[in-house]
Amino acid sequence: MSPDPRTVTAAEFPDWIRAVGTGFLRASDVPGEEEVAVRLAHMDLARVQGVFDAGRCVATFRSFAQELTVVGGAKVPADAITAVTVTPTHRRRGLLSRMMARDLAAAKERGDVVASLIAAEYPIYGRYGFGPAAWAAEWEIDVPRAGLDPRTPVPSEKDGGRIELVEGADVRKLGPELHDRLAARQHGVVSRDERWWQRGTGVDVPAFETWTEPFHAVYRSPDGEADGLITYRADDHWGDGKQPLNKATVAGMIAVTPAAERALWRFVCSIDWITTVRTGYRAPDDLLPLLLPDPRAARVVTQSDWLWLRVLDVPRALEARTYAGEGALVLDVRDATGLAGGRFRLEAAPSGVSCVPTTRDADLTLDVAELGTLYLGDESAVRLAALGRLDEGRAGAAASADALFRTSRRAWCPDVF
Repeated sequence: MSPDPRTVTAAEFPDWIRAVGTGFLRASDVPGEEEVAVRLAHMDLARVQGVFDAGRCVATFRSFAQELTVVGGAKVPADAITAVTVTPTHRRRGLLSRMMARDLAAAKERGDVVASLIAAEYPIYGRYGFGPAAWAAEWEIDVPRAGLDPRTPVPSEKDGGRIELVEGADVRKLGPELHDRLAARQHGVVSRDERWWQRGTGVDVPAFETWTEPFHAVYRSPDGEADGLITYRADDHWGDGKQPLNKATVAGMIAVTPAAERALWRFVCSIDWITTVRTGYRAPDDLLPLLLPDPRAARVVTQSDWLWLRVLDVPRALEARTYAGEGALVLDVRDATGLAGGRFRLEAAPSGVSCVPTTRDADLTLDVAELGTLYLGDESAVRLAALGRLDEGRAGAAASADALFRTSRRAWCPDVF
């Protein structure tokens, strides 16, 4: 018999950290007392699971409270899942399935609307009801080819405003408000706590991460308000002809206005000695490629699924977001776990949105994982129907779903967790 998952105690936490390192192929050492103390200070042990065999932690799982911005700007409570590992010696014993079942049941009882995660591997989480809801893309820019005029001031006269370099302490002060403004307008954004900003500016960095101090720049609008923030690092590479061939790698960027977004991209592409810019993970429909005179100078190096969602409460989830038009759909949601299944009538009208249980014939029948994929408007129900991943009970129902669910800009989650 395989051992059962259980809540980890403070005394077992160092071995749990070691097991996480083993699972992610980082290190197998037990961390020192200082690192353990720092991490325990920010950890809700009631939501940390482990499996122990012969006194050794062999599987890990953690969740924490999160808020997810949905279409229209509302936020819903989410069960954010992270640190999921099973030691190679204990695979294929159902340990992850049991840890996931415990966590999702607790999240449902707490009243969380969805569960969220960033999937390290694609095939794992669909069987637990998760679907990819937001994707990410990364570009590498050949700056000389991009065609930007180095004589043009940044920001341009059209954008106005100014850019100023700041320190980590300024980021900790300005960043949270900027992020809140981004979350109010960008579906897919998840909440950040104080420690997120500390780690992003070199405070309380775990021992397994090597910290290199980055550069930070803020875009201020013509009236002086901070509307954007970019963090980047640069390498030190020179060619054989004593030519600087440095690469800037963007660690993160928040822009709450198009002017801020344009100005910050132009700024990082105009830094002396920088001939290549790596953008970091961005929304697949980021403005970046098309704001360059030669968009082909921005080469896609990554395009992949990013944020995965698992709906736990169908009526609350569907009533929380807004829709592109008016209409009604009957959704038959299949959920093998029994957490969120049922038949529901969704109705969107100028007076508001309602989603209630119904016995009417289903317009669409789909697994809860496919509902997670559709939830933020990033995927097409027509395409899922063509793939055989949902069934139409009424001709044209998938197209009707797209008319309601799809959004003019794609979902985006800036964070990994």
